[in-house]
Amino acid sequence: MFTRRSRPQPPVVRTDAEWQARLDAEAYRVLRRSGTEAPGSSPYAHPVAGADGVYRCAGCDAALFRAGDQFESGTGWPSFSHAATRDAVSVRTDFKLLVPRREASCATCGGHLGHVFGDGPRPTGQRWCINGAALTLDEAPSEPADGPTA
Repeated sequence: MFTRRSRPQPPVVRTDAEWQARLDAEAYRVLRRSGTEAPGSSPYAHPVAGADGVYRCAGCDAALFRAGDQFESGTGWPSFSHAATRDAVSVRTDFKLLVPRREASCATCGGHLGHVFGDGPRPTGQRWCINGAALTLDEAPSEPADGPTA
């Protein structure tokens, strides 16, 4: 017998109206409608040398990526070598295009972040290509990167 598995319910749940009230139009389109921002449109598209801090989910404030793990990918989107913690971002196969991709979502609120590709720098070999509209930069985090404040 075939049993369909559903995705686990994320810890932060809001109605669509609540998300629209909480997010600006671009962040809502990216996070809640799986949109993609234009390349180069994010102020986070390029890493700042010596930057410190944590990139958080624009929807729920969960810590997602460390600024020190950002690298210049030349793609026009913020790129990271890995997530801040193992449980910060969930990844699933996305079949929206002809070629399957690995879609990255906030593990806390389920918001769409971007995709993970296998053409990143060593040692991970991963390029977490993330929409800047899905992020906020906390330059002086008061808590460890693995502590969401939903």
